Amino acid sequence: MKLFISRLQFTMISIFAGAVLTGTLISPLHAQQSGLPINAAASVNGTIITNDMVEQGIKMALSQGQKDSPELRKAVIQKFIEVLLLSQQAEKDGLANSEKANSQLMLIRQNYLADLELSSYMAKNPITDADVQAEYNKEVASLGPQGMINEYKVSDIAVASEADAQAALNRIKKGEPFDKVAKSVSLGPNKAQGGAVGWVQAGQVGPQIASVLANLSKGQVSQAPIQLQQGWYLVKLEDKKSSKPPTFEQAKPSIRAGLVQRKQYEYVSQIAKDSKIVVQ
Repeated sequence: MKLFISRLQFTMISIFAGAVLTGTLISPLHAQQSGLPINAAASVNGTIITNDMVEQGIKMALSQGQKDSPELRKAVIQKFIEVLLLSQQAEKDGLANSEKANSQLMLIRQNYLADLELSSYMAKNPITDADVQAEYNKEVASLGPQGMINEYKVSDIAVASEADAQAALNRIKKGEPFDKVAKSVSLGPNKAQGGAVGWVQAGQVGPQIASVLANLSKGQVSQAPIQLQQGWYLVKLEDKKSSKPPTFEQAKPSIRAGLVQRKQYEYVSQIAKDSKIVVQ
């Protein structure tokens, strides 16, 4: 999970994608080539576009599916020139000091610094191969003696009170289809789908739900309402299957990504603890 997205990076990706994918550029802009610093790719009214900036732009374009080529480099430089021309004109037109501009520039700066701080923190506190291996071993051990991953195809009904859940359960016991009752009373976002959730693993649901699913047979509905922090639930086990866990090499990328997300979340949580936060 990348907690923060650079607005500036997003803007440049959009610009590059729009120009390079369609091949549309404005008429050629002539820049004075002589006298530029060594690391300069171009200059617009004295403002330098560095080769480092161009390389970053190329990386963004490549991440959007573009192919590296001399034409791509020219397109990226061209777009930097266009952006500079427009931003300089905005300065002349007095737009740079508007409330909207100041607000957006502040957000761009904050997001960039947040990205930078997370990158710096992760560089100093990297996820090691040993960390990934330990997490994999822990997850495999949690599967129990059979070492299999149990997956459940689930439907649920979410309501606000135990009384509402019991009333829905009584209707199901009298023969009404689970999906019909779900469409009638459920408060969940999957109401229109008759409460269908799809396939989940035990670790992806709360322990209260997981323990109920483990003891249901295919087609059965929980025999009593289940209380969670969000409300009261009924669950139906539509189907069940078991599979072998992935090998370490197969699981390594996703485990590493999960550990990165966890470490970043813990870091932000620690900063929040040491800060004064007031919400309206």
